Amino acid sequence: MSHPAPQPDATHLARMVAAGSVSPTELLDAALAAVARLNPDLNAVVLMQEAAARAHIAAGLPQGPFRGVPFLLKDLGCEAVEFPSHNGSRLLANTRYGMDSSIFARIRATGVVTFGRTTAPEGGIGPATEAAVYGGPTRNPWGLAHTPGGSSGGAGAAVAAGIVPFAHGSDGGGSVRIPASSCGLFGFKPTRARLPDGPYVGEGWAGMAIDGFLTRSVRDTALMLDACEGADLGAPYVAPPLRRSHADAISRPPRRMRVMLCDTSFTGEAIHPDCAAAVHQTARLLQDLGHHITPGLPRANTLGMMRAWTDIVAIGTALSIRKALKSRPLSPDLVEGVARGALAHADTLHPTRYLEAVNEIHAFGREMAAVFDGPNAPDVILSATLAEPPAEIGRFNHQPEDYVDYRIGPGRVFAYSPFCAVFNASGQPAASVPLGWSSTGLPIGIHLASRFGNDEELIALCAELERAAPWGHHHPPLWAAAF
Repeated sequence: MSHPAPQPDATHLARMVAAGSVSPTELLDAALAAVARLNPDLNAVVLMQEAAARAHIAAGLPQGPFRGVPFLLKDLGCEAVEFPSHNGSRLLANTRYGMDSSIFARIRATGVVTFGRTTAPEGGIGPATEAAVYGGPTRNPWGLAHTPGGSSGGAGAAVAAGIVPFAHGSDGGGSVRIPASSCGLFGFKPTRARLPDGPYVGEGWAGMAIDGFLTRSVRDTALMLDACEGADLGAPYVAPPLRRSHADAISRPPRRMRVMLCDTSFTGEAIHPDCAAAVHQTARLLQDLGHHITPGLPRANTLGMMRAWTDIVAIGTALSIRKALKSRPLSPDLVEGVARGALAHADTLHPTRYLEAVNEIHAFGREMAAVFDGPNAPDVILSATLAEPPAEIGRFNHQPEDYVDYRIGPGRVFAYSPFCAVFNASGQPAASVPLGWSSTGLPIGIHLASRFGNDEELIALCAELERAAPWGHHHPPLWAAAF
């Protein structure tokens, strides 16, 4: 593990642009050179639109907080007129859009220079990024035999490798936090409906999915969340209003909090010793900072939630596939095994199952709300982000057609990632903070979650940890040093 000086984050680069010490064109050139050098190994950046990026620079960039900083969109969602998408699927390859999504319009207004997309698995399903449409797996710059996670795996790999200082992602079951953990980055899932979904989507996966960002610093996430937060016109529901901005929240330490320490899964199963050790190390750090640590487990029907999550995502996947197929037959050259399995599983469900599963998710959300309620309840739940260090390439590929086993079978996705989807279902804010390392030098993320709407206090705690145990000097072996 190398320890060079920290690379400038997006906030610092924007300040350099504002001061005239570097130009947006120079930063874009550096990012493109990094893609050319590293992407053959990583397979993380796709559908590049260099001409569009240069045209926006020439026309004059918005005077936002990240003016001139290179940026990438996940190749799933974040619909944009100038950025066609494969959506991780051969069936949806080269999809074009007639209007920009609300989230992209807000991202663009920050002044970033968007020049392409990053890889994602088909349908956004799974903790690895190995979609056939990209011709091979996306690899982790910390170890090419390992996955950078999913479904925002390309974003995680691109940021960790230094191609861009931050990138767009989305999170329906951990899809920002899993790559953050796997790639040594910061990833934050806001409270449900904190960010806009429209106009292409009414809600993502019954409200469990939300956009987000992969960043090297907490402040980059805070500023981007402030720029993008708030419901779009016609949203079916909205998040509780922020008491103060994310940027203001991280400017000073939070109050001393009660922290529930979970060194197993939430259902009591043992996790990898390196992950458990990282959790205890973080607990000691939090205790040294004056927070109050108490071991415990959240009392909620986690296994029932995962079954409901699995059915909701299968139904959503089936809807997307059928809409895209039109009159074409379903075939392996268009749709990968896991997605075909999701469609087959959806076909076995009773027509009323979707609403039943949504009600089960909502009941689970009330159970998780109760965990944080009461005079002695925790303010934060501390766990690992994943139950193991980053998996090897191939373990979670999309060839299997048994979708239910892929999600909740022994040793499969839920066993590997038993923490993240809990907070997609509850809608509560959660983050992965890069504070741990495996015995072989791979990143291990620490997961922190809080009560619904408590985004500001949670991100302030993440910033306090970043100040106490800085991670910006950790760079992977495959590193661009682009900026």
